Amino acid sequence: MKIMLCPLNGPRNINEFVYGGEVKAMPDHKNCTDKEWADYVFYSDNTVKVVQEWWFHSASSYWFIAERHTASDEIIRTYDPSEIFTQKVSFDADADEGKGAQP
Repeated sequence: MKIMLCPLNGPRNINEFVYGGEVKAMPDHKNCTDKEWADYVFYSDNTVKVVQEWWFHSASSYWFIAERHTASDEIIRTYDPSEIFTQKVSFDADADEGKGAQP
């Protein structure tokens, strides 16, 4: 049985987790092209290296980051996203822009 160290819940069976994709810089959602957005959402480097990945612990609904070696599948470390993300991205402003224009 493979064990992953959840930063919130400690060591847990890998079956309790869902992979969420690589951690990478998000393009400006208001000004990027469809191709740039698709590259961000759907594509990864797929090379042998240590990558930062989003993981979700389904039992506690907790998102965190894991560093994993793609060749050996070794999980090197896990940590809370607040270690590297200090600001939230809000998509709500898009919905507010058109409120005054409705009949």
